[in-house]
Amino acid sequence: MSECTHDCSSCGQNCSERSMESMLEKPHAQSRIKKVIGIVSGKGGVGKSIVSSILAVNMNRKGFKTAVLDADITGPSIPKAFGIKEKATGSEDGIFPAESKTGINVISVNLMLENDTDPVIWRGPVIAGVVKQFWTDVIWGDVDYMFVDMPPGTGDVPLTVFQSIPVDGIIVVTSPQELVSMIVAKAVKMAEMMNIPVIGIVENMSYVQCPDCGKKINIFGESKLEETANEYNLKVLGRLPIEPKLAAACDKGMIELYDGNWLDEASDIIEKF
Repeated sequence: MSECTHDCSSCGQNCSERSMESMLEKPHAQSRIKKVIGIVSGKGGVGKSIVSSILAVNMNRKGFKTAVLDADITGPSIPKAFGIKEKATGSEDGIFPAESKTGINVISVNLMLENDTDPVIWRGPVIAGVVKQFWTDVIWGDVDYMFVDMPPGTGDVPLTVFQSIPVDGIIVVTSPQELVSMIVAKAVKMAEMMNIPVIGIVENMSYVQCPDCGKKINIFGESKLEETANEYNLKVLGRLPIEPKLAAACDKGMIELYDGNWLDEASDIIEKF
């Protein structure tokens, strides 16, 4: 198919460019969101939520108004990381996100369940519909950077996010194991198919640092991050260690108090993106 070179605003043709554009949903009328960054991975358990949380905190510390849309409906963890226990509220106008201690707006299905441990036993289309409502029905207000914590894989919810929400770019989260190349490939290829830029890649559980001598120990073996990044022409945004204090901060709902510079470069790149 030849590339579209005309002005879609004055064109009556039903080409692929127009079809993709028409699927994007507008946010709530009282929402003004400047940048949307998706945090993705081809598999679960690699740390998308912690990366989403840290980046939101970093950008908030830079003075920007930030928000986190928790799109992982069946495994929501963002409210716990931020220590948010109150439920989301609403009015005739829409749904109000919860606000963290430092002013980060958060929406998650856990903020709407009676109990945090209640399972969400819904089929894919219903889950995807809820994620779309988090974009269209939530009154986000003014947001400079919104981070979308995606569920793993390339199924209903990631597809809904990419088709319905104007995502400006994605960050791929991975771990040091051998299968990393395949995982990254799936996420990158989906982004390419949806015409969404890949900002870069973050490696979680990259190493453990000895508290006595400071030596970095690669407990999962030699990292393939640089090799994989070069293969797919990705920028390495940072490496997160296995850090007990960071894990404890998430467990205690105190991620906003974490002390670490692992994703500072990633935050600087996002600011310039």
